Amino acid sequence: MPRSFFDRHPSLVAPGLLGKVVVHGGVALRLTEVEAYGGPGEDPAAHTYRGMTPRNAVMFGPPGHLYVYFTYGMHFCANLVCLGEGHGSAVLLRGGEIVAGIDTARARRGAVKPVPDRDLARGPARLAVAMGFSRPENGIDMIGSVYDGAVPERVSAGPRTGISTAMEVPWRFWIDGDPTVSPYRRHVPRRRQPGPAGRPQA
Repeated sequence: MPRSFFDRHPSLVAPGLLGKVVVHGGVALRLTEVEAYGGPGEDPAAHTYRGMTPRNAVMFGPPGHLYVYFTYGMHFCANLVCLGEGHGSAVLLRGGEIVAGIDTARARRGAVKPVPDRDLARGPARLAVAMGFSRPENGIDMIGSVYDGAVPERVSAGPRTGISTAMEVPWRFWIDGDPTVSPYRRHVPRRRQPGPAGRPQA
C-alpha cells in the first residue's frame, strides 16, 4: 500500500484496511477488525488528545509507521499512523486471520492449551503477540508490509470497545460475520468495594 493511503483521516483509513494483509516477522495477517483514533483536541479517547509526549511521539510522525504501546501492565497493542506529520492519529489493529506463518504465530502465543486458529489474533493484544509486535517495533515503517487483499463483502461500523470516553463514536470497523472479530465490550467503570459498616474503600 502506498504512503498516500495512510495520509488521510483515520476514520477513512480504518475501513479501507479491512481485508488488507499485514506481514511481519514471518507471519501474514488479514485484517478483520480495526478502530480509528483522531488527533489532538478531536478525540478524547486518543493517546494524542492532549498533545505530544515521549510515549505517543510516533503518532505525530510520518503516516504508515507502526505505533506500539504497552497497556494494563501486561499487553502490547499495535496501530498504524495516519495523516501527515504533526497530526497525531492512528488506527488500532484489533483483530485478524493468520493466513501465513500460523506455526510461528502459535509459538509466539505460547499457550498451555492449543489455541484455535480463530483466536490467534482475535483482539489487539493477541494480534500484537502473534505478529511479534512489541516495544522494539515501535516506530518501524510499515510501507511495503501492508498489501492489498480481497475486498470484504460486508463491513459494519459501531462504537469502539473498552474505552471510557467518546464511547459512542462509531469508529470501530469489522468484517461482518468473520469469526476472528472480537466481541463488543462496553466499558464498565469499576465499582469501589464497600469497607467496614458499608463505607466505600479508599
